[in-house]
Order: sequence, then C-alpha cells, then structure tokens
Amino acid sequence: MRIGEVAAAVGTTPRTIRYYEEIGLMPGVSGRASGAHRTYSEDDVEQLAEILRLKDLLGVTLDELRELVADQEARTVLREEFLAPGTPRDRRARILDELEAILERTQRLADRRRSALDALDAELQQRRGRVAVRRAELDAARTPA
Repeated sequence: MRIGEVAAAVGTTPRTIRYYEEIGLMPGVSGRASGAHRTYSEDDVEQLAEILRLKDLLGVTLDELRELVADQEARTVLREEFLAPGTPRDRRARILDELEAILERTQRLADRRRSALDALDAELQQRRGRVAVRRAELDAARTPA
C-alpha cells in the first residue's frame, strides 16, 4: 500500500506517518530509492493502527508512545522465542518474567491515565454541583416571597 492509502485506512495523514518514521515510532520503509514512493505491508498498517489506538486511548506523550511501541516489539520477539520449538524450559520462564515486566509498565501507564481522568471527572462533578446550587439560588431569588 502507498502512504496515502495507509493514512486513509487508519484515519491519519501521510504527514503524521512520515513524522512517526522520522522519530522512530514506525520503522522507515527500507530499500526505498530516494524519491521513490513509500509502500507498506499489512503488518505496517496494523502496527500504525495500534500506535494510533494507544495514543488516542491513553493520551500519551510521544516519548511514552515510543516506549509502548518498543514494548510491543519486544513482546512480539519474546512470544516468538517462547513458542519456538526447542526453547529450554528455564528460558521460557525468563521470557514470561520479561513479558510480565513489560505488561506491568503498560499497566502503570494506563493506571496513571485512569487516575488523571478520575480526577478530571471529580472536578467536573464539583463544578456541575456549584452550577446547580447557583441555579437554585437564582431561581429562588426570582420567586416572590
């Protein structure tokens, strides 16, 4: 697929894709001659869709997004090694430890974002409560005694 097709498929712009390549969030298209069109595989499209999903869901910074992408790539490599025939039992146990650490980092990030959203929700509820009180005061002041 060409960059415009990928951008349309995942709901972003070609500029965003180029930027993500520049900052290392997406691997650059290798083997492309200077000036030649970028082409992407289905795996590239899936990776970009996942990056955008995480960015939208978690509201992460680009540095945090870079960490998430690196963790995702590491999980893929570890999963392949774990499933490979002949991987020794003790290595599989270490792989599971590594996977657990990666998932824990991602969970901490999600928990921080959830806490921030919970704080915002509480603040909005308080503001709505103050508006309701002021509305009641205004209504009471309009009503003749």
